[in-house]
Amino acid sequence: MQRLTNRQIVLGITGGIAAYKSAELTRLLKGAGADVQVVMTPAATEFITPLTMQALSGNPVHQHLLDPEAEAGMGHIELAKWADMVLIAPASADFMARLDGGLGNDLLSTICLATEAPIVLAPAMNQAMWRDQQTQRNAASLEGKGVRLLGPGIGDQACGDTGPGRMLEPAQIAQQTAALFDRGSLSGKRVFITAGPTREALDPVRYISNHSSGKMGYALAEAAVDAGAKVTLISGPVNLTAPQRCERIMVESAEQMLAAALEHIDECDIFIASAAVADFRPVAVAEHKLKKGTEEIMELRLVKNPDIVASVAARQNKPFTVGFAAETRDVVHYAQDKLSRKNLDLIIANDVSRSDIGFNSDDNAVTVVSHDDVQQLPLSSKRQLAAKLIEIIAAHQES
Repeated sequence: MQRLTNRQIVLGITGGIAAYKSAELTRLLKGAGADVQVVMTPAATEFITPLTMQALSGNPVHQHLLDPEAEAGMGHIELAKWADMVLIAPASADFMARLDGGLGNDLLSTICLATEAPIVLAPAMNQAMWRDQQTQRNAASLEGKGVRLLGPGIGDQACGDTGPGRMLEPAQIAQQTAALFDRGSLSGKRVFITAGPTREALDPVRYISNHSSGKMGYALAEAAVDAGAKVTLISGPVNLTAPQRCERIMVESAEQMLAAALEHIDECDIFIASAAVADFRPVAVAEHKLKKGTEEIMELRLVKNPDIVASVAARQNKPFTVGFAAETRDVVHYAQDKLSRKNLDLIIANDVSRSDIGFNSDDNAVTVVSHDDVQQLPLSSKRQLAAKLIEIIAAHQES
């Protein structure tokens, strides 16, 4: 079931008494970490209410082909592109026939025509309808087109008959759906990532900060989500959009970032400290804007900020802790020292003296330092680099 973490599933519900099982199926998919968008045919709403499915999925239920509330009124295209899988449970004989015929006369069938995601059906119908030659031809034809069928099961039916045609139980469908996804290297893991700079206020309008853009941390968050992790991104002030399927907590100062990191740290499996945290902050913050005055020199008194990654690594039951080292010389030497001194499991070092990488750049080249190895990763985009780093981190965390 861990393979469902971060997956985006369109759950289609067609008309049939088995629609009541879709409520429990939605609960199970959500509980396993999937994001569920429910699409109901008009007949489905006769068996279970859209309000019930909205409450369970946490999202509005979609019913209409041309939705005035959807972007450009074309909800079927939005949902078709959004989905990692289209799961239809229950799938009636009528819907299977229309899907095999390529009809697009309602929202759900149109999504199936427009999506490039896998389509999975959980058939549910009377045993005679399932055994009907045309239904069997439709089922075989759909499977030949790459549609996956789960079930149906055999047993007592609402009409009083006994035989094949029962929709599988929700737990069976959820488990079989999860098995259809590849297992990511971080499936089921909780990952916290800090990103961007911190700002340490001098007065209401000025602050001490650095040139970090946050691009590396955000790329790592996106890569961790793609690897199946449940990600919390703790971000300093940046001009970046939060990755999809990722919880983002915005902070300003180092102290705020530390508080956010420690709030739920016991739930964390991997902590990646990619933020460029200010080493010092002013001893006192002026209540009003500091005036220039006549002095030629202004003296500031600074105090050390808390060391976020060291604070996490010092915990008794610490998560697998990854630090970053931004250096201008002797990169590997300083990284090895920081790895040992701060009790880290892994450290990622880069040479910020180079103008073509590091702060504000879309590209980077780094050195990954562990307690027994040094690995160079050549210049590449931060997104490509992030994917490689997540795989390295996952491999070290499991070893």
